[in-house]
Amino acid sequence: MSHPDPSLDFRAFLDELLAAGDAVAIEQTVDPHLEVGAITRRAYETHAQAPLFTSLTGAEPGFRILGAPAGLSSLPGERHGRIAAHFGLARTSTPREILEHLVRAMHAEPVPPVVVPSGPSQQNVAVGDAVDLERLPVPLLHQEDGGRYLGTYGFHVVQSPDGAWTSWSVARTMLHDRRTLVGPAMPQQHIGMIRQMWSERGEHTPWAMVLGAPPAALAASAMPLPEQVNEDGYVGALTGRPVEVVRTLTNGLHVPASAEIVLEGYLSSDESAPEGPMGEYHGYAFPEGKHQPVFHVEAVTWRDAPVLPVCVAGLPPEENHTVWGTMISASALDLLRTAGLPVDLAWCSYEAATCWIVLSIDRARRAALGWTRRQLVDAVAEVLFPSHVGWMVPKVILVDDDIDITDVNQVVWALATRNHPATGQYVFPDAPGIPMVPYLTPEEVRTATGGKSVTDCLLPEDFRGTTASFRGSYPQRLQEQVLADWHRYGY
Repeated sequence: MSHPDPSLDFRAFLDELLAAGDAVAIEQTVDPHLEVGAITRRAYETHAQAPLFTSLTGAEPGFRILGAPAGLSSLPGERHGRIAAHFGLARTSTPREILEHLVRAMHAEPVPPVVVPSGPSQQNVAVGDAVDLERLPVPLLHQEDGGRYLGTYGFHVVQSPDGAWTSWSVARTMLHDRRTLVGPAMPQQHIGMIRQMWSERGEHTPWAMVLGAPPAALAASAMPLPEQVNEDGYVGALTGRPVEVVRTLTNGLHVPASAEIVLEGYLSSDESAPEGPMGEYHGYAFPEGKHQPVFHVEAVTWRDAPVLPVCVAGLPPEENHTVWGTMISASALDLLRTAGLPVDLAWCSYEAATCWIVLSIDRARRAALGWTRRQLVDAVAEVLFPSHVGWMVPKVILVDDDIDITDVNQVVWALATRNHPATGQYVFPDAPGIPMVPYLTPEEVRTATGGKSVTDCLLPEDFRGTTASFRGSYPQRLQEQVLADWHRYGY
């Protein structure tokens, strides 16, 4: 029997992390009440291995938790190793290589999933009154949180009433009681759009949630693809192989056959309950929660010895930045390139908590187009801000293509030395935007508009300076000599 593809099987992905030394099995008993969250946060902030908690206070034997599944790595040359592994790429892949792979898959023929009769995700089953979400090791991740969060690194599965559109989308869910969860389903999100379709028919939305999903499927679910595009076909395009799915036991949806845990049920059309607060992707926790829709769980299936992956949101970098930010970057890059804009690369700096995206502008192409700064700024805003991906990121920074935008140090240098405080800032108060950004006014949150800007860090047209650096200030032959002799110097 062939070994499962780690990009299409979470268990194989975990085994690969352990083998690479990028995950560590913690056999000491750990409490899901805050201790799991504290260890995982420390792992993010030190770029330590992903912690696999194998013994959990109060959990049924065999249940495990994996923290930081897409945290940054401190292994030499493998900073983005966990992220690259989500797509079956080499652990040494660079951000540009990852982005170009994602963009190519967007233009490849979708590879639809293959329905199989059974899979590991249904090795264990609880239906109806036997459902008890308290059996799962649901952690309290921050002391500020209003409840315990089960879904922090999983995705929803919903389908339009006509069956034409199947949406896989990442969003959080908080434990409400033993058979219900509560979480956001905003109208601007695909899950909210499909919920509205069912509500107009007077029906609840058939729903499933996948935890411990195939890594490529989880990443695709975090990608802001256009409406009516099925993420399951994009997974196949990403990996070159169809994802295997099984039919749910209660509502006719299809979920990955290799998933660790699957919840089945419905998203209520009219019920809501308090949710949150929660430590958020932007790095803050607020004192109040909100009423959000209720998800009813009618069945739970799981693998033997299941692993629940968790994202402990907060100060970057964590998965909201490494996975969601990377997928946003690829979507924005493809959108802008397709529109004919002179954009060489797009990157949501992980350190900026998915609150800015940096665009590298091809200077030669911009010169050929003859665009002024204002024309370029307006063109970017007209293409990006009305789009689904542009809705998610409030700030855009433009730099010339001599800057490596995946290196935040270079971005900061460009921002400090190239942006004119009087003429380099463009504000777009009427542009639609995600209402979760901390600096928004109450009115902007209510209307989901505003807080959008483009920052010009392009060099002046008459600039005559050069960059004083290793790459810019020495002959190529000397650079090569220094690199060849680096260890001889004692480094």
